[in-house]
Amino acid sequence: MGAPHNGNDAEHIAGDVVQDTATHEDNCDMTDEQTDEQSYGPPAHLAARFNRNRANARRKSSAASSRRNSLTSVHSHASSRRGSGLGCQSNHIAQHLRRASIIESRKARLADRAAHADQVRLRAAVAKATPRGSTSVSEERALAARIAKDKYLAKVAAACAEEVARAKRIAEEVKERKLAEETRVRLEMEERHAEVEKRRSEYQRNLQARRARRADSAEKKLAIVEELGDLDEEAVEDQPTLDQETASIRIQRAWRMSRKQRTVKDFLKLELNTATKAGFDEMTALLAEPATISATIALLTQLGLQDSDNAALNTKTFLSAYLMTAHPMTVLSNKTGAQEQDLKSKAAELLANFENTLSRLAAWNDYASGATQLETLSQCYTAYTSAFAAWRMQDSSVLIEGMVASFVELDAIWQTVKDDSRGEVASDFREGIRDNQVMMLSRIRKIAGPDKADFLIKKAIRESRKRRPKKRNAADVRPRGVEPAPSGEVEVSAVQNAADPSVALARIEELPSGSTADVTRKLFTPMPSNRVLTHELAIDKDYRLSDSLETTALREELYRSVCTAMRQGFEEGSGHLWTLSAAQNVRDKLLRMLKPGNSMHTLINNTLDLDSINRQCQAGVFSYDGFFAFMAGIVPKLCAPFRDAEIAILSQQLLDTSDNSLDGMIDKLFKLLRAVDRLSLDYSNFMLLNAAPTLIQEAAGYEARAFAADLDSGKATLERVTRWWQSALHHLNAEADRRDPDGLRLDRPAAGKIYCRALVDLAIEQNSMLAIDEIPETLHLDMHRLQNLRRQSIRITVIGAVLLTAKNLLKRDVRGQWKNEASRLWQLLSSDEYESDTAEPTPAQKAFSIMETAHNMPPATKQQLSGTITRLFGQAAGSRFTDPVLKVMFQRLKTHVTLRLSASTPSERVRAASSASDTLTSCGLGEMVTQVSSIVDTLERVRMVDWAAHTQWYELVATRE
Repeated sequence: MGAPHNGNDAEHIAGDVVQDTATHEDNCDMTDEQTDEQSYGPPAHLAARFNRNRANARRKSSAASSRRNSLTSVHSHASSRRGSGLGCQSNHIAQHLRRASIIESRKARLADRAAHADQVRLRAAVAKATPRGSTSVSEERALAARIAKDKYLAKVAAACAEEVARAKRIAEEVKERKLAEETRVRLEMEERHAEVEKRRSEYQRNLQARRARRADSAEKKLAIVEELGDLDEEAVEDQPTLDQETASIRIQRAWRMSRKQRTVKDFLKLELNTATKAGFDEMTALLAEPATISATIALLTQLGLQDSDNAALNTKTFLSAYLMTAHPMTVLSNKTGAQEQDLKSKAAELLANFENTLSRLAAWNDYASGATQLETLSQCYTAYTSAFAAWRMQDSSVLIEGMVASFVELDAIWQTVKDDSRGEVASDFREGIRDNQVMMLSRIRKIAGPDKADFLIKKAIRESRKRRPKKRNAADVRPRGVEPAPSGEVEVSAVQNAADPSVALARIEELPSGSTADVTRKLFTPMPSNRVLTHELAIDKDYRLSDSLETTALREELYRSVCTAMRQGFEEGSGHLWTLSAAQNVRDKLLRMLKPGNSMHTLINNTLDLDSINRQCQAGVFSYDGFFAFMAGIVPKLCAPFRDAEIAILSQQLLDTSDNSLDGMIDKLFKLLRAVDRLSLDYSNFMLLNAAPTLIQEAAGYEARAFAADLDSGKATLERVTRWWQSALHHLNAEADRRDPDGLRLDRPAAGKIYCRALVDLAIEQNSMLAIDEIPETLHLDMHRLQNLRRQSIRITVIGAVLLTAKNLLKRDVRGQWKNEASRLWQLLSSDEYESDTAEPTPAQKAFSIMETAHNMPPATKQQLSGTITRLFGQAAGSRFTDPVLKVMFQRLKTHVTLRLSASTPSERVRAASSASDTLTSCGLGEMVTQVSSIVDTLERVRMVDWAAHTQWYELVATRE
């Protein structure tokens, strides 16, 4: 059995078989042709054996595909053994059968291959058409390779970064070593030069000593000669002598040397150096002594650092370097700005060079420093004096602004209290305000100069008084036809009101607030109650009645509805009711302004007779043109002088007859009603102007009686007052316990201090909304005022935080006041909310644009400041501050207001007001002095009125604790 053949061997064998078969066929043909002639073939059994051996020699056995095992091979062998008579014919048939079998098997094999190839192509097409649900192996490998590549690159980058950092560090170290080496070499060269100078001076001294010894020896020799008598007089006369000029030069040189030596010794006796440990007060006293200043002037002049001009001022500037280096935090007022740091570094450098130069002054160098050292010292001195002058100018400008603001604040206080009718408040404040203003004026003039000081103060006072509401003269606000009360009558009225406050309130009862005859009266005469009126006058003596925005909007809405109702009434035939109502409204208001018996009172009463108008309306003969013409002539005679222009326009509109339609008549009627209502409002304000002193004097008693009546009737309780008082007391006790953890304090907070703390906690809070249950019953009339103070305190804190952040980012002095930016931010926040979903741009963007247009900023600073403003505005719109800057500044504002309200005497209040500018500047709120003073002033007036009216109930609540 041989080795099995593959497909190629089978093809070769098949070809050989076909070739052998053809050869045997040719041989058989040749044998057949030659048989007739002669037969030379071997016997049959030999031929069969020969053919079998030949076939075996060509084929190789195979276990699976051997042709010997086929039927044709068996048949061939069997036929060959049967006899040799078949010969070539049997061989030909066998070969033909084998050939056919091979061809058939090959065809089958090829068909199987074709079918397999078709199946493979079909599977490939199906696999290609089917969407792949997951990543193939090759893609996963590619992804893994990419990830590995990224990791490797990151590792390489990190290694490179570390290498670069190490290289930079090495470079910095090399640079520092080079600088240190250069410094060392320079110091060595200076020491060598000093050593050379020392040796040269030593050599000169030795030379002079040798010359002196020679002179002494010569003199000794001369003396000996004289003693021996060997030297005659001529020889003595030939001895060299000094002339007068040479002697004077030597004497002057010795005198200058002794003077320089004395100057240096005098300064060294002061023991003034950078290593001194003296306290601030002790060192200040030492530097201010005349001996210190004179010794320093002499030494600086000897070194050539200053001349005789302004020697004392320049010397004090130089001596301040010692104080600044020894006590920087005290001198610079804890300021750590760039300017202060630069000044401190230059002061330290100046003193280091000065002490180095001073240590080299000695007799061998004639107490004179080298040219290089002196040049370095001069440069340091110039740099320090320039930086000190810039810092002093900046500090003086801030100081001047603060003192001017304090001066204006005192003037505002005086303008508030100077009109006190009884004179008690004015007398208490006059002396304290005058003394503080004189002191501040002298300081401002000393720093800024007389002319500039007067200009700044006048300008600031003028601007402050412009912001105050202007007062009209009594003649301008008094309606025509209203006679002013005689002075004697006013005095009698004041005496009567002092005995019975109800008499004073009786005049207010005449105001239109009590008249509610019809719809038009309700529409055009909204008046506060007497209690509200007296309370507002007690808080603000210049209080006058006016129309608020809410009242105006409501009035416009009611105006449109009443016009519609009036038009509908005229169309339905009931217009005479509306006419009669309007005439009654106008008549009552005009007659209330006039004194009975007056000619104008009689004319209006007779012309606007209601019975006559009613009869005319029912008869259909009432003339609106005549009514409007009469009112156009009467109204200008009753209005106040400041309304002349407005009433003149109204008169022209009433006399205009071009539009006689129903709508035109109704429009004229309501314009007339509006004008009459304004005249009535002027009359009410004029009555308030006359009755205000008496009402203010009796406001506390009236409010106390009204509150007692509410308590008796059950309309009010002391529940919220008690809770409010206890909360303030708890906070004060907690603060006292923190200051005294051992609990050794024996004092308890007074009632006035508790009230001030409670009032400040109520008025200054992070939540701008004030709920009704938070207001104590005694302060319910001040709810809107307290809510407005909350909004103002939040606005002040936000503006201060924005400005402080911008100054720190721009490396500016935080004490510098950016008043223009603060004013623009105040106007922005007064009109807009902190957050708006519909506004574009947002309030935060508007605030950032204000800061951006005022100061140049790098892109990084712009981005940081914009984000900070957005964050601050977002917290201000909420109910709680989380930003550290906001929390600290809000707490400082609250503490400042509490301290100012806690001042009990007028002198303490004046002192607190005069120092308010410096305090707020140190807190970062220097630009908001005016706004903070307004809050303090409002709370002070509320405190005075409320405490005077409700003292007994506050004391009752305090005794319950």
